[in-house]
Amino acid sequence: MVDGLLCDDGWVVLAKMTCLSKGGGFHFPPCHILEISGFRILFDVPLDLSALTIFSPIPIGFEEPLCSPESDIPIRQEIETPFSAKDLIYSEPWYKTVESLHLWKESSIDVLLISSPMGMLGLPFLTRMKGFSAKICATEATARIGQLMLEDLVTMHMEFRQFYGAEESNFPQWMRWQDVAHLPSALKEIVSGKDGGKLGGWMPLYSAVDVKNCMQKVHTLKYLEETCYNGTLIMKAISSGLEIGACNWALNSPKGDVAFISSSIFFSGHAMGFDYRALVGCDLVLYSDFSSLCSTDDRENEDHDPSTNDSASLRSLTDIDDNSEESEKLSFVCACAVDAVKTGGSVLIPMYRIGILLQLLEQISASLDSSNLKVPIYFISSVAEELLALTNIIPEWLCRERQEKLFSGEPLFSHVELVKEEKVHVFAAVHSPELLTNWQEPCIVFSPSGSLRLGPVVHLLRHWCGDQNSLLVLENGIDAELALLPFKPMAMKVLQCSFLSGIKLREVQPLLEVLQPKVVALPEDLKKICFPTSMLFSVLRYTENETLIISSLKSSEVEIPMDLATQFNFKKLKQEHISVTRLKGDLTIGHGKHHLLSGNKPTDLKCRHIMHWGSPDIERLFAALSKMGIKGTVGGGTMDAESENFSQVQITEPSRACIEIRATSTVIITIDENLASRISDAICSVLAGI
Repeated sequence: MVDGLLCDDGWVVLAKMTCLSKGGGFHFPPCHILEISGFRILFDVPLDLSALTIFSPIPIGFEEPLCSPESDIPIRQEIETPFSAKDLIYSEPWYKTVESLHLWKESSIDVLLISSPMGMLGLPFLTRMKGFSAKICATEATARIGQLMLEDLVTMHMEFRQFYGAEESNFPQWMRWQDVAHLPSALKEIVSGKDGGKLGGWMPLYSAVDVKNCMQKVHTLKYLEETCYNGTLIMKAISSGLEIGACNWALNSPKGDVAFISSSIFFSGHAMGFDYRALVGCDLVLYSDFSSLCSTDDRENEDHDPSTNDSASLRSLTDIDDNSEESEKLSFVCACAVDAVKTGGSVLIPMYRIGILLQLLEQISASLDSSNLKVPIYFISSVAEELLALTNIIPEWLCRERQEKLFSGEPLFSHVELVKEEKVHVFAAVHSPELLTNWQEPCIVFSPSGSLRLGPVVHLLRHWCGDQNSLLVLENGIDAELALLPFKPMAMKVLQCSFLSGIKLREVQPLLEVLQPKVVALPEDLKKICFPTSMLFSVLRYTENETLIISSLKSSEVEIPMDLATQFNFKKLKQEHISVTRLKGDLTIGHGKHHLLSGNKPTDLKCRHIMHWGSPDIERLFAALSKMGIKGTVGGGTMDAESENFSQVQITEPSRACIEIRATSTVIITIDENLASRISDAICSVLAGI
């Protein structure tokens, strides 16, 4: 039962957002925490796989480990010399998570929303903690692809475990401060951060059992399917176009509608595109796409003013053609691969982008056929067979062009036919007897790896690194010099390319103008985006590891039955746009809405006022006090210690008291509680109230 006030101007509400990590592109997405309506929501739990480059890959021959327990680490000179592969850490790798996430209690997280398969690689670290009980939500495709990636990571890591053996303690020798201090500066920054004091984000990898238990806790959704938490918070996955199953999130709560926009692509050659229309009209947009910060296309257009209404920004967002640009990049990679095999070299493509990988399989095979080259294509991964099978049975997660193939009886992706025709060969491991029997060179090999430290990629790189005709295709987002250090001298050609990873800088302003939110939270790093003065939304800037407070999202809405609403008697305050009334009933929250039901007893609108406003008139106050038999005198206007004008009323009978009347408050001073109560009643009787 509630007995309170209803204001027709709404209730002021607050939300808080903290950016825990800006991430590092596609392979290491950002991580945020949003606090709204009393709930704490975590977005994504990624791993920084690029940090694995500080470790040495498994040596083929005998090599003396740099960080063996018995060895002494040589003291480096103050003037650092160029480091070599021997400076890498020879140990079973640990994995770098979001450092700031460890500062939050896992039990305080209510909901965890996953935006892409790469955003769930750190999930087993959380789910294996005893205090973690949050509701985990992801799309069906993201959950399945993410599970395969988790299982593949565990399988590849086992090669290290077999070589080095199990850790003797929970704190490896290489993490000791004295050992970290002697690392080359490039490695030291990755290990402990720029300030040298961050080691808390490193964790030993989870097990296959942890992955299985983790996936049992994930609640899967289709696009636009609603799920509810605690009867109050409604969540919905919206296609982002970044990858198969990747999504943005729409949240509905009593305090406002929130759109969380992660890295998104308007039109994709494989995945369903960015469904931005489903996010129109939200009260708050949390913009979390940092991809334009490292985009070469946007760097070339730094002089472009996004606030100018040129033809590119005024046109509908449907004019954006991301797919043609991506096709050009894929065609270039295919041309380079064909040129390599023509000279007798082989091609290695270590790639975690499932959609790009599938398109390259199609286009490279077609390019080889058009060039009359019979070169085998190998896909080597512990989950390769399951992954290829999965991607041909999920039409609802793909772009319209792929979906149309289903209705025409064609495979969604051509790898089905390529495997049947034995143009593409799928193997679980590089040491598979079937692969050794089938192996031919030159060849083209696809094998997922984000760091060149795990899995089949390591063995193939050692095999081909001295071949000047062979080609390695790398994605941006990894330090190529550090990643290739163990394989030097490198005669092998290296092509490092950048695929579209999100919304371009020049597209941000037109997108927000279409979405028309009330408030937009943008990264401080995107301060080059300027907005016209005519914009209808306010822009807040956030930085990493600082909490942004967002106020006044929207007025809370309450559903009130007619029999209760007819009893309301609104009174206007001095502010003409605000009216208030008393209400009494049972307040409930369900499915993201407030409901006020009539109480068991009829509301007494003549009951004692609980809210008053204004300053008491001295003459009317004296008249009210006199009726109660209270006598006193008025003191002159004075100044208090804070230089504020106030008046004093000295009460002499029936006992001594003092009333101080200020512009914003009235204070009663007396040791007689009964007298204080009577004076309070007199003051309330001369004030406007409800």
